[in-house]
Amino acid sequence: MKIDLKVYNEKLVRLRDLRPEIASARKAVAKAERELGTLTAQRDQAVAEAAGYEKANASRLAKAAGMGQAEVVEIAPHLDPTPAALRKTHDATGVEQADTAPSPAAPEPPAGEGVVQEVVAPEPAVAATLADMPSVPPQQVEMGASDMAPAPASGAAVPSNEEPSVIGEMPARVLPSLPEGAAAARFLDLAPTKSTRPNFKQEARHTVFLDTDTGDLVARDQRVRVQLGSRSPGEILDAIMALAPQTQRIYVTAGAPWHRDEARYSTKKDAVMAWLNIPSPRWTADKGRGKDTQAGHFVRPNTPVGRYKSTATDRKPHGIEIRSIHEWFDPEGADPAVVRDAFRGLWKALVEHWNDVVLMGSPAQTGRDLWTRTIPTTGRWAGGYPVLSAELRGLIHATAGQGRVELLTPPRVPDELPALIEYDRTFAYAKHCWRSPVGEPRRLTGTAFRTLADKEKEKALRACSHWQVRVTVPTGWDHIGLLPAPAPGERDWHYPATVGATFTTWASGPEVFTAWSRGWKIEVLDGLVWQEGKPLDEWATRLKAAWAALRSRSELHGDPRERTVAYLASRAIRAILLHGVGAFAARPGMVTGTTPEGEQLPDGVEILGQHDGTITWQRRSDASDERNSHPEFAMYVYGSARNALLEMKMRGDDAPVYVGALHVPAGSVVAVRVDAIYLTEDPRWPYHGQPGEYLKKGHLVGPMPHPRSEDDLLRLRNEGRRAHRAAQAGAIS
Repeated sequence: MKIDLKVYNEKLVRLRDLRPEIASARKAVAKAERELGTLTAQRDQAVAEAAGYEKANASRLAKAAGMGQAEVVEIAPHLDPTPAALRKTHDATGVEQADTAPSPAAPEPPAGEGVVQEVVAPEPAVAATLADMPSVPPQQVEMGASDMAPAPASGAAVPSNEEPSVIGEMPARVLPSLPEGAAAARFLDLAPTKSTRPNFKQEARHTVFLDTDTGDLVARDQRVRVQLGSRSPGEILDAIMALAPQTQRIYVTAGAPWHRDEARYSTKKDAVMAWLNIPSPRWTADKGRGKDTQAGHFVRPNTPVGRYKSTATDRKPHGIEIRSIHEWFDPEGADPAVVRDAFRGLWKALVEHWNDVVLMGSPAQTGRDLWTRTIPTTGRWAGGYPVLSAELRGLIHATAGQGRVELLTPPRVPDELPALIEYDRTFAYAKHCWRSPVGEPRRLTGTAFRTLADKEKEKALRACSHWQVRVTVPTGWDHIGLLPAPAPGERDWHYPATVGATFTTWASGPEVFTAWSRGWKIEVLDGLVWQEGKPLDEWATRLKAAWAALRSRSELHGDPRERTVAYLASRAIRAILLHGVGAFAARPGMVTGTTPEGEQLPDGVEILGQHDGTITWQRRSDASDERNSHPEFAMYVYGSARNALLEMKMRGDDAPVYVGALHVPAGSVVAVRVDAIYLTEDPRWPYHGQPGEYLKKGHLVGPMPHPRSEDDLLRLRNEGRRAHRAAQAGAIS
């Protein structure tokens, strides 16, 4: 049928109208399929439980459930009315087997932990199994049908998703699981908000740099020496405001006045809290104004943040912060003027890539603000990046760890080390921002995973994904552990490597795939698979470009002072990306403040103490800005970085090479610390200065006793770095 241009355009309009309607209908169908699967699983579980009654009858159960009698018998084989002498089945291999024993009823799971408040017993279907697979190099892995272990018969008992992990005989904390039914729908639905590009520029703050050991103060281009008295917050503020009354932020570049009375307190944190709340007649804790719920002090043992405001009514109402420069970098003895110039160099490097950049109080704040300014204005995500539901974000917080920290002890390593060699990954997290999970995840239960084609299983494991798995360390394994397991303690993780150790955990797709490719037995219990996107790629690419320019300047500039300035600025770029990634997974923190006796206390506070007419309290701050809350971004970066400590493909001098702990002899790995590994043998990995590559930073020649604690390890690390620098200097000379 021929149509004219007018009708053609009308059809185009209609097609555009139909597009979102079809997408909505597809989503409704997918939701209905999930609900159907959940209800079917609940029905099968009810049948299995009812079949435990001694007089249960397959016919009556089938009628009540609306099922065929054969379906009931498949779930509860002991109800098969066929005479026992004839009751034989054939398995998938054709081997004749006797009828199985009755399936036990599924155990009642304990109440959920952490953020999961409602937990429904998991479906009784058997978890998908990736067991007894051959160990092959990752670049050659293909999940063929012959590699898959035979699936257990339908109706077999399944470990509850809430079953405690067991390492040997030691129980660990239980990680939460995805619930079923309506609760699952709440988890998988998106939040009603999105991360969008801001239409404003941040307000710059007047900043000064102070050495509290010497009293040297650098404000703009002036340098003076101030008297700080006993170095209490009030005395520091009085001294600085007398010279630079517009100051809004003070960076302490040397000295740690908050530790001055550390010996009087049981913990460093208590000493910091006491220092932050030393009373002053002219200053009080800034409790915030309006919607500012992040005001108040942040009590951190080494990098506290004190927020104050003047008690004088004629002063402007802006607050003043006292912060540590160690949030950004270790100044390594640089004076305040060099630190100020490093911040100037940092801003100049960033403004090449963001014309609206403003350095905020912390690298985390700066990093997330810069990220929002890379959110696309065109293309698929022009409307902003979707935010996950609060329930799913809570689950990720509870089940996704950060960097791996592990000290291996004898007999897994020698009592006496022949050497201690440190390899540290350069700008490690920048390597893992090129892809990230985006949007609403697709849930893959163990049953659903088992029904996938072999190539689809491999694709799912390689995707931006997060898996709940039951893991067994295989016979013959003699290397370090591959997957994080929940350890006793609120947020502790360890890495089981003992043959036969079995545990239930959550891990990222790259980690699960590596464990499977190395022959570990992996049972998929549940999983979340996201669309692959690049929400962090442009942000990380710009930061890497700024970092590379500063790093080059730090190596090639003829002036030693300028080299130091550029080096510190490059470290600040690293902190922006590192802490920016962490900010995506930020959770509520604790703030402290003071209120004079007799005045009304803020809502929801916990009183910590009372002294000289002042009440000191703390309260939990509201969660960080939900619009930019993306723990799934951080989860995938952290998981990819942990996996790169095990193995990573990189450019070699002549051909690609594989590096990481799995590519050194078993027993030569002494420790792993976030993005560094410590070895007894030197693998001599190539290095080209690119993000993610392993740089040799320390080499201490032994023999030496094995480090028995983290303090011992860090002491040896520092000695090794000094020895390595000396050896390099000698080689150059």
